[in-house]
Amino acid sequence: MATADKHHRRRRMDAATMSKSNWFRLSSFQIFDLMFNQRNNHKLTCLFTIVLILTCQCLADDGYEMDDFLKREHSLTKPYQGVGSSSSSHWDLMGNAIITTEHVRLTPDLQSRQGAVWSRIPCYLRDWELQVHFKIHGQGKKNLNGDGMALWYTKERMQTGPVFGNMNLFTGLGVFLDTYPNENNNHERVFPYVSGMVGNGTLAYEHDRDGQSTELGGCTALMRNIPHDTFLLIRYTKNRLTIQIDVDGKQQWRDCLDLPGVRLPQGYFFGASSVTGDLSDNHDLISMKLYQLTVERPQEEEEEEELTVPSVDNFEQLNKGKIIQWQGFHILHASFNRFCRNCLFQKMCDNCFCLSI
Repeated sequence: MATADKHHRRRRMDAATMSKSNWFRLSSFQIFDLMFNQRNNHKLTCLFTIVLILTCQCLADDGYEMDDFLKREHSLTKPYQGVGSSSSSHWDLMGNAIITTEHVRLTPDLQSRQGAVWSRIPCYLRDWELQVHFKIHGQGKKNLNGDGMALWYTKERMQTGPVFGNMNLFTGLGVFLDTYPNENNNHERVFPYVSGMVGNGTLAYEHDRDGQSTELGGCTALMRNIPHDTFLLIRYTKNRLTIQIDVDGKQQWRDCLDLPGVRLPQGYFFGASSVTGDLSDNHDLISMKLYQLTVERPQEEEEEEELTVPSVDNFEQLNKGKIIQWQGFHILHASFNRFCRNCLFQKMCDNCFCLSI
């Protein structure tokens, strides 16, 4: 009897195994039938949608959006808690800048306003990327608006002056979002215009010529009264400065400036400023997000001496042939550190040629 019972149990197990095997075969055929049956395409669409959502979640969990490298102490984001008022905040406000639930308004669409926001904490990152979400808008028609805004990485902070609300003769990097052409005869640029400049504490930004004599490069950017979001990116890595913009609503970065040989010291402050004159606009800063970049360097680069003064390699070649107007003279500028003001007293000077006008 025991032997018979074992035999029957073995037969039942074999039958169960065969049933499972047949079930898997049947399921496989059903899956293939589902895949190739036109009437069930909507089911496949739902399946692929679920897979896509799960994949995106995995990418986000893996830090795809660089959240792991976001330096919050150098970033300005909603809800701007305590900005300009709390001693624990990492940012200061100045001038006419105000905080709303949606943005930091550097200047309103009113004449003769000036405002800025500055980080309280110096940045000692060697390689970084700053992503800026901004909005420039107002009631004025084209070429009847101004003046624009600027983004800063400078030694000085909380200063006022003529360069988009900040001081002239600054030390560090300035990126200018210029919406109004001050020079009437400037046919080399189409405004609005984005440009970059590195100051060493003695180099002046020429407001009347829109900084053309000292710019490192730039691009046209139609960024005013745009119905979609507008962004700007500043990347500094391995002594290379890159500026990109996203103002077309395509969620794609477009190159604006890419220049090697830019040397910026560590320990400077990030900021943003704006100014209006006879013409005006709303200049809104929605966010500034700073990311730390991980870059491998050879040993000799790691042992380089610490920079103390900003500089640009071969700056004279970048500006060779540019014409500077200064106190009744046109000066053919070919030097980074000198404006050759003694041209007023002689026809020729080092690296300059002066033409009376």
